[in-house]
Amino acid sequence: MSTPGTPSLSPQASTEHIRRRWWILAVLSLTQLVVVLDGTIVNIALPQAQAELGMSDAQRQWVVTAYALVFGALLLLGGRVADYWGRRRAFLVGLVGFGLASAWGGLAQSGGELVAARGLQGLFAALLAPAALGLLTVTFASGRDRNVAFAVYGAIGGGGAAVGLLLGGVLTQYADWRWCLLVNIVFAIVGLVGGLVLLTESKAEGDNRYDLWGAVAAIGGLGSLVYGFTLAEDGWAEPGTIGFLALGVVLLALFVLVESRVDQPLLPLRVVAHRVRAGAFVVQALIGSVLIGATLYLTFHLQIVMGMSPLASGLANVAMTVVIILAVPAVTNLLPKIGPRPLMIAGPLIAAVGLFYLSGISPEGSYAVEVLPALLVLGLGLSFVLVPLQNLALTGVAPHDAGAAAATVNAALQIGGSIGVAVFTVVYTRASDAAFADGAAPAAALTDGYSATFVAAGIAMVVAALVAALMIRGTKSDLLPQGDDDAARVVHVG
Repeated sequence: MSTPGTPSLSPQASTEHIRRRWWILAVLSLTQLVVVLDGTIVNIALPQAQAELGMSDAQRQWVVTAYALVFGALLLLGGRVADYWGRRRAFLVGLVGFGLASAWGGLAQSGGELVAARGLQGLFAALLAPAALGLLTVTFASGRDRNVAFAVYGAIGGGGAAVGLLLGGVLTQYADWRWCLLVNIVFAIVGLVGGLVLLTESKAEGDNRYDLWGAVAAIGGLGSLVYGFTLAEDGWAEPGTIGFLALGVVLLALFVLVESRVDQPLLPLRVVAHRVRAGAFVVQALIGSVLIGATLYLTFHLQIVMGMSPLASGLANVAMTVVIILAVPAVTNLLPKIGPRPLMIAGPLIAAVGLFYLSGISPEGSYAVEVLPALLVLGLGLSFVLVPLQNLALTGVAPHDAGAAAATVNAALQIGGSIGVAVFTVVYTRASDAAFADGAAPAAALTDGYSATFVAAGIAMVVAALVAALMIRGTKSDLLPQGDDDAARVVHVG
């Protein structure tokens, strides 16, 4: 790869070099697609998987939570490993591990095996995703091609969730739910061959040390919090619930202490100490709770109560994504005119309206009347937030902290999703159990649970709007990056 100051390549060599770079983009984008779509591809398959493996509702939610939690908790460490150990090596190992974990999940004979395999997928995804991003950064170092490459990479990452729902619907309906995991083996083989042929090694130079104690404290703290919320199904005052929630708080406090004292922290505290960036991270976590947590229960309503096929359910969910795609160009043009703060406040409030409308579902209701309008409004609200969000995560960040800021905002999405699934499961269980106790029919009791979940998700969006109003302050010029290359690069992280 040529760099500034190196001799120019011959025309033939230059053409081959350019062609090779675009093939690298194709390989890296494929792996980004796999990592993102695996957050949603099993959602459509869960009703069938639950029935075949005999999973409880609590165990069912861990199929989603295990992936999001491990992925989000290890993302910062995975980026460090890729930078220090070698990005190509980390990419290849991540692909192999992700493929093997997917094979295990696809062949699982119990709910426990499936949950463990999903956690292992999250572990290797946390190694694979930052390695791919680092390789893309090195391959496209500057110029127009870099902007195009990161736009393509970001668009594929952004559309991965919708692809996951559609692909999950097709595979579950026409093959078997297990293929929602086994299909990753094909992607992994293609990526592995492409990586071996095309990629060259790169890594950070100098004295690099891992912040292992920080990683342990972060993983233990987040895991304890999520497990504590899961135990809340049995009661908030139960010793187990209180104990794990308290342990999570203590370990996260220890994480902050460790990060303030080590020379090379996993997460430099200056990244999250900035009020605007901190507000963006909190809003991102709340958005994750809706995108990963609340929409899971919409899938259940569509299939279990409304009787939709897996494919129809996948198509029905995509309405929200279509609105986001259509609205993003207009919101992007609006952003420099009014600034990000009004969008960050209005967006969650609009999304909340959609969720509160969705809470009005009934066992006999139609998709066109009770679900579709809510998804259209929800998609519009989310588009208002998603456009400025990553820009805000970079507000005032130093160039050498840009990678950590980008990793944090993506980790916030996954961690918010895992906590959201746990909390919404408690809400759903309490509401549906109460309806069953009152003698409601099964469909009505389940609908009561889903309705309560959407109310809770709407409240989460109202909280997001309040966070934005209180923490995201400043002029348009203060809040929007002014063209710094590093900032522009990170804005396109999927």
